[in-house]
Amino acid sequence: MEKGNNLSSYHDQTQVTQAQQSIKHLQNAINQAQSNPNQEVIQNIENALERAERSLSQAAHTTDNQGAIDLAQRELEYQKQAFQQLKS
Repeated sequence: MEKGNNLSSYHDQTQVTQAQQSIKHLQNAINQAQSNPNQEVIQNIENALERAERSLSQAAHTTDNQGAIDLAQRELEYQKQAFQQLKS
């Protein structure tokens, strides 16, 4: 599939959207842990973090929308910091 055609563009956007959804899931898990921290919730956060990192990496390799990738990367870093604070 050539970059620039409609299917490729749609696929690129879908990858970015999936990365954003993974980061949102991570954020929700962290918010849940702030009110009810336990080992299961911490494990859920670690799993969500791995998925978000993997999803963002895939999106970065499939899209030319660097602005969206940068924004998602900043949000992921913010969530990582929130998780570290939660664990401290």
